[in-house]
Amino acid sequence: MQSLTGVLADSVLAQRTALSQQFAAAQPFRHVVIDGFLEAGFADQLLAQFPAFERGNYLAEHGRPGEKSTFERVRALGPAYARLDDLVRSKAFLDFLGQLTGLPGLLYDPWYLGGGTHDNRQGASLDPHIDFNFHPIERWHRRLNLIVYLNPEWRPEWGGALNLYRDPTQDDGPGQSVTPLFNRCVVFETTEHSWHGFDRITLPAGHEALSRRSIALYFYTPPAVGAGAEPEAHSTVYVGRRLPAHLRAGHLLTEADMADLQALVEDKDGRIAIQYDEIARLMTLARAHERGLAGSVLYLARKAMASLRLRRQGS
Repeated sequence: MQSLTGVLADSVLAQRTALSQQFAAAQPFRHVVIDGFLEAGFADQLLAQFPAFERGNYLAEHGRPGEKSTFERVRALGPAYARLDDLVRSKAFLDFLGQLTGLPGLLYDPWYLGGGTHDNRQGASLDPHIDFNFHPIERWHRRLNLIVYLNPEWRPEWGGALNLYRDPTQDDGPGQSVTPLFNRCVVFETTEHSWHGFDRITLPAGHEALSRRSIALYFYTPPAVGAGAEPEAHSTVYVGRRLPAHLRAGHLLTEADMADLQALVEDKDGRIAIQYDEIARLMTLARAHERGLAGSVLYLARKAMASLRLRRQGS
């Protein structure tokens, strides 16, 4: 059986009861932030074997290069990532995560749909959203996100903070904000109100070559039995960012204000493009069904489309 010793930091294993209590009491929804999550040497190996931006899926909608690159085939990245994959699929780790969160029977996703390594460059951001809630292939219920950050050099003023919201449509700001520091782990429950996203990355002169690097792992439970036992299935649901609170009638716009407004417009346009792309895929599937394709072929097409769509979504 895979051992947690030598992979997870000893301090994390020693504090599992306290961490579980922090998770249960956290606001605006259940989560915990764990610094020094992995054994230090192992975290260094993961950083050293992190894929180059161009090696991942870095094309945005309509085939244009984007500001985010993802890589799902983690075992292909090197021995450290194979070791990580062995860890997160092991009974020892799934039991540890279940004890930490109070969610027993967790399942590992061998496809890493929407997960794997995430690499975000200058200007990238992620609007507040709740994640898709059922695995598109297995129909498992999504329950937890686990993110490990791999940024040895990062300052809060550079943006990229993971923001957790009570209600982004009503609140002026997040309930919690987490800077993506090296070997910092965030575990949070995914529900119909676990709104999260991250600030726009604004790296200063001399640091533009840096990027926000992380490993995203998602965990599920088997489908519940009985009517009403689970929520209705949905894909990732985004909401637009609110205008900064200081923008009011009579305010004289600054260059920074104009940059904020331009970013809001670009985010809106990006959401519209994603929606158009989704509609086009659904119409393609509908036409294929009308032509009488066999059910097995249609299933494979849906599976491929689901995988492609989730690679383009964030965490």
